[in-house]
Amino acid sequence: MTAPSWFWIVFTVFAAALQTGRNAMQRELTATLGAVGATHVRFLFGTPFALLFLIVVLATNHAALPHTNAGFWLWIVAGALTQICGTALMLVTMKQRSFVVATAYIKTEPVFVALFGLMFLADPSTLPMFVAILIATAGVIVVSFSTKANYADMHTALLGLGSGLAFAIAAIGFRGAILSLALPGYVLPATFTLATGLVIQAVTLSLWLAVRDPRALAAMMRLWRPSLSAGFLGALASEFWFLAFALTSAANVRTLGLIDVVFAQGVSRFLFRHHTTPREYTGIAILLAGAILLVVVHR
Repeated sequence: MTAPSWFWIVFTVFAAALQTGRNAMQRELTATLGAVGATHVRFLFGTPFALLFLIVVLATNHAALPHTNAGFWLWIVAGALTQICGTALMLVTMKQRSFVVATAYIKTEPVFVALFGLMFLADPSTLPMFVAILIATAGVIVVSFSTKANYADMHTALLGLGSGLAFAIAAIGFRGAILSLALPGYVLPATFTLATGLVIQAVTLSLWLAVRDPRALAAMMRLWRPSLSAGFLGALASEFWFLAFALTSAANVRTLGLIDVVFAQGVSRFLFRHHTTPREYTGIAILLAGAILLVVVHR
């Protein structure tokens, strides 16, 4: 199956919107389950949906499971483990700062993605693309800037930047895994990579919690209804992210994905009742300008 060149834009916008909803659900679960437990929700409860997506794709295309190679497993394990780290750091950051500001800290990720994509995947990059990435990143810096910085703010900023770095490595790992399959089309390699990554993550964190925090694992089962909703949103968001990764560079996807800061602003204002300042609105406008420029130069 082939796709028009602009499909990655549609997939990314849907992924960003769904991811914002999942993050909000996970944030609410952090108080009960802790950062690691809430992190595990997206993986454990998302895995059945990812496997269902894969079954549907295989059935509708009358296809068999793809053959894998050593390169695929190196990429997918790297992506899966660093995404676990990134998600845990993200939830700790959100616990310490408002939802929209924490999201902004984390969204320095595209700069890392662009550099790693160029270094490890030879993804094409042009000067206008880098300018768009820098403009969008400048927008999130404006959103997160504080004139009353203190140790707590710096600590939170470092946590957010660490999360962004981990997510960048994960994005490169997942795109590398998709490309290593060398399959025609984009739906099957993206869906197979997602299902494989989630299985690795679900098994890894289940074993970790069983040993280190069995109470969180038991609490997660008691909260299966909200956990299932968060897992479904997470799996669906990831499916769209991976479809986009199969069509274009991770830098393009993750830069346009910065629009989830706009969605986060809506969630922060109407769900968590956090006030958005004029400076944050300015930052969001700069971010959107960078995202629009990226789409224009990519056409």
